Amino acid sequence: MISFVGAGPGAADLVTVRGARLLAQADVVVYAGSLVNPELLGLCGEGCQTYDSAVMTLEQVVGLMADAERAGRRCVRLHTGDPALFGAIREQMDALAALGLDFEVVPGVSSMFGASAALRAEYTVPGVSQSVIVCRMEGRTPVPERERLRKLASHGCTMVLFLSASLLREVQEELLAGGYDPVTPAAIVVRATWPDEEVHRCTVGTIARCGEDHAVSRTALVVVGDVLGDAGERSRLYDPTFSHGYRGAVDVAEVAKMAGVPDVALRKARK
Repeated sequence: MISFVGAGPGAADLVTVRGARLLAQADVVVYAGSLVNPELLGLCGEGCQTYDSAVMTLEQVVGLMADAERAGRRCVRLHTGDPALFGAIREQMDALAALGLDFEVVPGVSSMFGASAALRAEYTVPGVSQSVIVCRMEGRTPVPERERLRKLASHGCTMVLFLSASLLREVQEELLAGGYDPVTPAAIVVRATWPDEEVHRCTVGTIARCGEDHAVSRTALVVVGDVLGDAGERSRLYDPTFSHGYRGAVDVAEVAKMAGVPDVALRKARK
């Protein structure tokens, strides 16, 4: 079996239990050396052959996996974060399918969640933003016209930008052109969850300067949106006056009495 495995955002202990088990059982591992934490290779068993795909082409990567499968060897294709996000796995899966070879995909923790953890932020905050746009700034590789950054920015929701650390001036211009207020909170998270992780908070209007001040050039995510600020509402899920399939609604005055919190405080918290 060929297994595409998400390595997680950086910290070696953020690989999934299933991913760690597959690494321990693998005979061949093809890993994205430019991004995957080399500590993960320490999970491989003795005699496992490892190959760094950073210096390889698609044809070479697929060839290695195909040779391993045909020889009855267990192969892991180790991708950073979750392979479904900017992992270029579709072309690999298509090539394997064309060869009649089977494979599986094991999800991983995306760096966008490593970044939210570093920021101590929630991407979906009631009353602020209930949508997250995951995208990148157009560079050497184009994006579809309908997905240009300024068009996506017009939604005004939370945005997480991958592969854009070297284009922060252009990112700022596009976000402003799309309608974000210059004072909208933003952040640049460098190497999320790695030991040398950096978190730089800024605003949409100062993204470029922030990047320059901290010499950011790659391996960073840009997070944008009012969810990084103080605005927000209490969720309905845990609101005592809101009923759902697991719990009935309770009168707010009774809840205030039980909790020792003034009724007005609870009402204010829900606004």
